[in-house]
Amino acid sequence: MDAGKGAKSMEVELRHLRAFASVARHRSFSRAAEELLITQPALSRTVAQLEGNLSVRLLDRSSRHVELTDTGAEFLLHAERVLATLDEALAVVSHRITLRLGFSWLLPDPWTQQTVSLFEETTGATVALTRTDDPLQALRQRTLDIAVIRGEFDTPRGARAVHLFDEPRIAVCSEHSDLTRFDHLDWTDVQHWTLVVNTVSGTTGPWSWPVDQRPERIIETANYDEWLETVAANRGIGVVPEVAQRRSPHPALRFVPLADAPASPVSLVYFPDAQRTLIRRFLEAAVPAATRQ
Repeated sequence: MDAGKGAKSMEVELRHLRAFASVARHRSFSRAAEELLITQPALSRTVAQLEGNLSVRLLDRSSRHVELTDTGAEFLLHAERVLATLDEALAVVSHRITLRLGFSWLLPDPWTQQTVSLFEETTGATVALTRTDDPLQALRQRTLDIAVIRGEFDTPRGARAVHLFDEPRIAVCSEHSDLTRFDHLDWTDVQHWTLVVNTVSGTTGPWSWPVDQRPERIIETANYDEWLETVAANRGIGVVPEVAQRRSPHPALRFVPLADAPASPVSLVYFPDAQRTLIRRFLEAAVPAATRQ
């Protein structure tokens, strides 16, 4: 065997094979990049590295659609065989693999149950549900792999966010609040009430209104439980996604319909370099489930 060619073949890595196989399967760099959770330029560089290491042309990029060359089609058969063998080996130990899903309060239903069930059935891996007051900070510290985030937020540098769906909002107050005398509350009238805000993971705060419509009286809390008990103690009212009405059986709370309130977004946030394959499989289960909400 030629020594130079042997050295070249040793430079081929699994990431090269997965990148090439994905582009070949989709006949598209953009769709393959979405599947692999990497940018299109990074994917193009990876495939170019593979072709350079092998000193062959595997893909024809001259047409509107990416096509395999004759050599590429033959190489794809072997590459897919290698990847299939690896996947079989990984399946043997997949039951020991855990994806850490973080949330701050009340995971959306039935999205969570549908997503986790499908993911675990199709991968054999386990989802560890981890409640934390600040999921974004936990992501930065790499104690989570992926997080469910409600409301508006600044995506951490280097992270990616996938919008799932929007949740309607509802007002909540103490059973002793004057708000219980109303059959609904208008979004623009919230400014006339003392608003209790969860500053760490809350979905509604002064930032939710234009400056001239913001509530003047704000009580800040640091997590969902503190927020819940502060509202129940009649210190002020709160505004939350409607899921709280189904999932917060607090005897001292009352829920009031909120008219003309903008919906609250729900997103998944993750770092693409963490548990890449598991995260991709989780998104494959999570995004379709979101359309059924």
